[in-house]
Amino acid sequence: MISEGGFATVYSANWKNGTLEYDEDKKIFKRNPNRVIALKCLHSSQNLSNKFLNEVKKYSIKKRSSILNIYGISQNPDTNEYIMVLHYAKEGNFNDWINENYENFNWKDKLSALLNIINGLKEIHQKSIVHRDFHTGNILFLNRVYNFKKFISISDMGLCGEVGYIDETKIYGVMPYVAPEVLRRRSYTQESDIYSFGMIMYFVATGRQPFYNRAHDHILALDICKGVKPEINESEAPRCYIDLMNKCWDLNPSDRPNTFKVNELIMSFHRSYRGDFFMVEIEEIGMQFKKAEEYRKANLSFIKNYQITTHPQAIYTSRLLNSFTDDLPTYGDNSQCLDEVI
Repeated sequence: MISEGGFATVYSANWKNGTLEYDEDKKIFKRNPNRVIALKCLHSSQNLSNKFLNEVKKYSIKKRSSILNIYGISQNPDTNEYIMVLHYAKEGNFNDWINENYENFNWKDKLSALLNIINGLKEIHQKSIVHRDFHTGNILFLNRVYNFKKFISISDMGLCGEVGYIDETKIYGVMPYVAPEVLRRRSYTQESDIYSFGMIMYFVATGRQPFYNRAHDHILALDICKGVKPEINESEAPRCYIDLMNKCWDLNPSDRPNTFKVNELIMSFHRSYRGDFFMVEIEEIGMQFKKAEEYRKANLSFIKNYQITTHPQAIYTSRLLNSFTDDLPTYGDNSQCLDEVI
């Protein structure tokens, strides 16, 4: 068993016949036998909705992409619960990976990783899809990383929660990654995915989970809806990077940048860090990243220590959040002020 949650259990398995792959040289399909795969067993999934099945088809995106490959769906003959057959991510999720690798995770690699992730999200949004559960636990490392463009994949697009019946009134996710309007019962949108991406940027910059030092409860949900943001030291990340995070966290969803704009900005950061100076402004950005890298190297011990001070009620796996949000005013309802909520 790889992991177990409230809605699914994930196992690794050996697929004896293996995946069907196209041989470009011989112009034929052939099997890749004895392939290690992941099996995601969906709890209480005997009556899958057509909406869910159609979404799975959408998520079976082309092989060469930043989206975790879905090979198909099977069914447990004993329980009739459905099983998703997925590409196996050998190095685990971003949380697992960063625990082992953060000391060597420099700013050049941080920007490369974020480019890969935003390109994957852009691919999802271009298909008019919303992820709905975008957090570091759903960013997977397929292998040991030698090139961040090849070995990171996004998983679990819209697959959180109960799959037999998709109830739009139920809010699932990791609280710090859920956009404030979603906590206030607005439907998930591409803009809410961008809010989540801002939290991933925070994790990449600091090595800390957002709100790691707080209980993920009603009070935090209320604070998020009021616009409270996770703390970051000005020295930990360049000003241009922090500005982009803040834009992703804008309380007005329509004021958040889309995936194309985020990709464009992170690409410009990446070029400036490499020293591709075309103008004074780009050179200044490059200097900001170099200073942030110097700070990172000098403060690795603090980054390690945060893990042992994480609040015991800070939960970074997806779960039902309605018990913490039911008394929040609905998004767009101006009849009740958030300050009046107890």
